[in-house]
Amino acid sequence: MLLGSHLSIKDGLHNALLAAGRLGLRTVGMFVRNQVQWRVPPLSDEAVATFRRTRRRLGISPIVAHGSYLVNLAGEPEVRRKSLDATVADLERCGRLGIEYLVLHPGSRADADEGVRLIARAIDEAFARLTCRRPKLLLETTAGMGNAIGHTFEQLAAVLARLRRSRRVGVCLDACHVFAAGYDLRTAAAYRRTMDAFDDTIGLERLRAIHLSDSRHGLGSRRDRHQHIGHGKIGRRGFRQIVNDPRLADVPMILETPREKTADGRDWDVVNVETLCKLVGR
Repeated sequence: MLLGSHLSIKDGLHNALLAAGRLGLRTVGMFVRNQVQWRVPPLSDEAVATFRRTRRRLGISPIVAHGSYLVNLAGEPEVRRKSLDATVADLERCGRLGIEYLVLHPGSRADADEGVRLIARAIDEAFARLTCRRPKLLLETTAGMGNAIGHTFEQLAAVLARLRRSRRVGVCLDACHVFAAGYDLRTAAAYRRTMDAFDDTIGLERLRAIHLSDSRHGLGSRRDRHQHIGHGKIGRRGFRQIVNDPRLADVPMILETPREKTADGRDWDVVNVETLCKLVGR
């Protein structure tokens, strides 16, 4: 299991790596800037050097960055323009930092077919503007709240099919999101059906990252509310299937559970890591 967690970049991008090291994690998820602002501050040479030096020392690989929450590549013209600029900026930052993957929520539009077309066109435009070869862009599965695109495997496959540079684009499967979207994970048989559907529709070779979090709400609720591992509607049995799937041994699995402490003051990241590690081999 290649386990990591989405960790804070407060007071420096390299601090996410240091936190991962303290938790004994082999990979990490992180933002590369403030995720709720359009403004993209410059990235200093010193910050890049510190980040790369810290990573080499800790041996953390790969790194899974997450794009801005404001991005909607299927939005109306002004929002779409800002989203495209922000995506290019985030990809360039990842390139300078040596980060392998940037995860992106595909977008939202009432007309899903039009949204798929706009998203694919924007991704092609983004790669045409890039000056770096890294990273790969990963489209995240969504829960299907509102008009979010990506809550069915078919929608993501339709975006991928339209791309000119499809080899630079993969998929990040979010356990909470796919469950909320109606893909069951709770038993061995349900997990097998879901992963077979993914493989048949998108292809497991496209699966480059997984977000691990339980769901506060039930199967098919289409509500994006994350919960700690084993404390939601998916349950430990579902996560046992994921962490023991040999096909996913080299796929980074990033915890995206609520940032809080337990009642007795423990860090929930530690508890969730312990829970997942206990499930391996069972």
